[in-house]
Amino acid sequence: MLTGEETAELLEKAKSGDDLAKEKLITFNSPLIKSVVKRYLNKGIEYDDLYQLGAMGFVKAINNFNPSFNVKFTTYAVPMIAGEIKRFLRDDGSVKVSRSIKHNAVILKNYIAEYNKKYGENPSLEQISKEFNMEINDIVLAMEANTTPLSLNEKFHDDEESSTIMDKLTDDFSVDRYVDKLAIREMVKNLTAREKQVIIMRYYLDKTQSEIAKELGVSQVQVSRIENKVLKDFKDNINI
Repeated sequence: MLTGEETAELLEKAKSGDDLAKEKLITFNSPLIKSVVKRYLNKGIEYDDLYQLGAMGFVKAINNFNPSFNVKFTTYAVPMIAGEIKRFLRDDGSVKVSRSIKHNAVILKNYIAEYNKKYGENPSLEQISKEFNMEINDIVLAMEANTTPLSLNEKFHDDEESSTIMDKLTDDFSVDRYVDKLAIREMVKNLTAREKQVIIMRYYLDKTQSEIAKELGVSQVQVSRIENKVLKDFKDNINI
């Protein structure tokens, strides 16, 4: 793992055209690129292609980063990596689905239809997994492969204002929250058992504070205090 000083030195060399310094930055930050890439694995794009896109975004972060931003380079790089991938998905039109996934989708669709006809209900994911010796994640990916993506501007018609999907989204999603979510992963190993439990449930299982409090048998105030403490330490550590 590179120190802040080593990163700064390599960034300066890379921005000056040193390809070796650029390659070294990419190599040492490969886990960061992969952590962003994982967010887009179920989009029908091969992993290697996603990683290359992420690396391109990382290189753009190298070229555009300025120490005066007063933020760690890795924190700055995350939205650049994600942005490159999202730009490709947007400009490339509808998400492409690989042939193997389409093949699995057809097989699973037929199996589910026959099972439903025979038993009057759909099989569980566990049953399908056992029948085809497939991972549940792969089953879900195949079943959703032919689903047409919804536009964020598509209208809901269940209310008088016919609001869009975008209107229905919560306001708490932002690039900052996304960056925090990735960076917190690096800090989890230094947390207490209870802090780790709360953060994982809150940021990776997307549970509300009330849900976490109920599961852990504590008050919502306690959950809020733990979360705020961890986030404060996190922000202090990255100098935001």
